[in-house]
Amino acid sequence: MKKRLNLATRAFGAEPGMPDRAALAVWIAENRGTTADIITYLLDQSLAPQVSAGILSPCAGGVFYKNRIMTCLNGVESGRAIDETSLDSYAISEDAAKIVVQKKGAWCAMPAPHLLGITDSYYYDEAEWNDAITGTYRSLMRSMRDVGISGHVLICDTLFEPEIISLSHQKVFFFQPKPDRTSLTCLLEHQTQIAVGRNQLNTVLDLTSEFDIRRIIIIDPDEESISHALSFLDPDQISAGGYCTDMCENYWKHLVESAVYSK
Repeated sequence: MKKRLNLATRAFGAEPGMPDRAALAVWIAENRGTTADIITYLLDQSLAPQVSAGILSPCAGGVFYKNRIMTCLNGVESGRAIDETSLDSYAISEDAAKIVVQKKGAWCAMPAPHLLGITDSYYYDEAEWNDAITGTYRSLMRSMRDVGISGHVLICDTLFEPEIISLSHQKVFFFQPKPDRTSLTCLLEHQTQIAVGRNQLNTVLDLTSEFDIRRIIIIDPDEESISHALSFLDPDQISAGGYCTDMCENYWKHLVESAVYSK
């Protein structure tokens, strides 16, 4: 008789959306006495459903964390770099501390630098600007890791290879929600783990002959996609992944329930 076994589950962040006044009032009452703002609320709401659902590798944050990053960047005004770029890390370190209290070992997701949409009006050189903004990101991520964040997911819209080269690290995972083959090839040149949806699974499995892929994380897997991946890889090379953009409490519970395979 076959056994039903569980795959590891991993989160790549969430986009909880802005709360209504009633929900925010309840949350404020529950967190009375702490320093918090709307970003703190969204960090909490992105992580809490993952923890209650039992996600093994939870990840607070999402693209919404752009607002915190922008307010902590020195040398940037109204979306334009007008001076040397640096970081005021106090609020970011405070965020990290709150995440770690909520769940030790959690990761944090944020937009990759290109998603900040900053216009360079100071360096006037693409390479210099990349060095400046990625250097600031390294400082940002290091400050959060120093507080206890385990690593960072950088959410990408497009792939800018100099950015990836500058920020590649064992504690950094580049995540593009809807990659094509070119994007997957670029990512696999710099990291040995890759996250793909069911529609991109065949493409990344085909790339196992070209790259040393240590783990494939299937976003929102179903029984068919898990079975298909198992025909190429061992179970410990496959995880179930999630990136929630709506109704997150049910979403993470469903992910855990679907992360099973038969042996």
